[in-house]
Amino acid sequence: MQQRHAHLRERLETIRARSAKSSTWRTSTQVLSRLVNKNGFVPVRTRLSREDLAFLSGAREEVIAFADLGLRLIDMHRPQEAGGITSDPDRPIRRCRACMSRWPCPTYRAISEALDH
Repeated sequence: MQQRHAHLRERLETIRARSAKSSTWRTSTQVLSRLVNKNGFVPVRTRLSREDLAFLSGAREEVIAFADLGLRLIDMHRPQEAGGITSDPDRPIRRCRACMSRWPCPTYRAISEALDH
């Protein structure tokens, strides 16, 4: 189990490092979006570094994997009524179905904060 944890952590750190080293396309996409031709494509001529190519080669699959992970986590970590007596019947105490922490649980908050960032 510890070896699996180390492997997953290493993979995530590699993805993070590769992403951080690559160039951002955020500002370029504003200009490029105006160059879409009648077939829906943009002819792009650019210089890419090794880091950019390393990032781009796996970016699609990694984004899909992270989206799947996020969906699985929010499906697992969702609220349920905790039951018991409460002083406000309109706002019952809720707990996470997966970890039983008070809602919103730390896992759900971490996902929410990362996506709202």
